[in-house]
Amino acid sequence: MSRTDHTCLMAKYNECMNAKLYEAAMRLPDEELAVDRKAFFGSILGTLNHLVVGDTIWLQRFATHPANYPALEPVRNLPAPASLDQLLHADIRSLVKLRSSLDRVIIEWTHSIAEHELDHVLRYVNTRGVVAERNFFSLVMHFFNHQTHHRGQATTLLSQAGADVGVTDLLAVIPNEAAA
Repeated sequence: MSRTDHTCLMAKYNECMNAKLYEAAMRLPDEELAVDRKAFFGSILGTLNHLVVGDTIWLQRFATHPANYPALEPVRNLPAPASLDQLLHADIRSLVKLRSSLDRVIIEWTHSIAEHELDHVLRYVNTRGVVAERNFFSLVMHFFNHQTHHRGQATTLLSQAGADVGVTDLLAVIPNEAAA
């Protein structure tokens, strides 16, 4: 599997798992989603907001790539998050709209990446103002790993609140290549 194929697979996984996560979250009352569960970002809603914040930050950085990905145009126009724990939306219904929009952008963007573009060294400034220069493919893998990490936390929080997310393994979206 090429690196570009792998990024497309990870984008599909991201979209599928976010749909499952939000479906489970929307079965809970708003009050349950806002309970501080002593997680990194407090509540289920705080954790889901952090995922959107993190994705927005990274996609805005990726939008500075010399390839000038047109698929990232909607993200270029979003306000930059003020902090990693910013509550972009205080209710799940508003947040799911933004999440779905970002997931569509991620799918379209990953399908537009050319293999050679993954070798670029991306220069960006992190949230603390520190300049970094890192391999673009490694950053894209970090982007997807970050999503998986925090979705795992959200899955645990949802489970503790009585909402079952179901199967969350990447294996669920890897195509079966067995001969017919």
